[in-house]
Amino acid sequence: MADKPQSGTLFGIPYNFERPSVGRLLSSYWQPGKGMLVEKPFGIGYTLNLANWRSWVALLVVGGLLWNERQSGGKKEMKAEEDEGPVEVIVD
Repeated sequence: MADKPQSGTLFGIPYNFERPSVGRLLSSYWQPGKGMLVEKPFGIGYTLNLANWRSWVALLVVGGLLWNERQSGGKKEMKAEEDEGPVEVIVD
């Protein structure tokens, strides 16, 4: 039986199933001079390059959206409970 490749691309998406080392993990998340997305050190796809300022903006936006959702999450549930009442359904 032939050995399967541990890394490469499939339909343009990179994969890497080689055993990760600490150095490879750290260097894969910090690559100055590269774009916002870089290949994952282990697994399938891409991850954020923390050396790129756009990655930090994306993390701040996602964090702000999560914080906003958690702050207003309880209010929406209470409002939905207050609005419960009879509903008229017309079926043709």
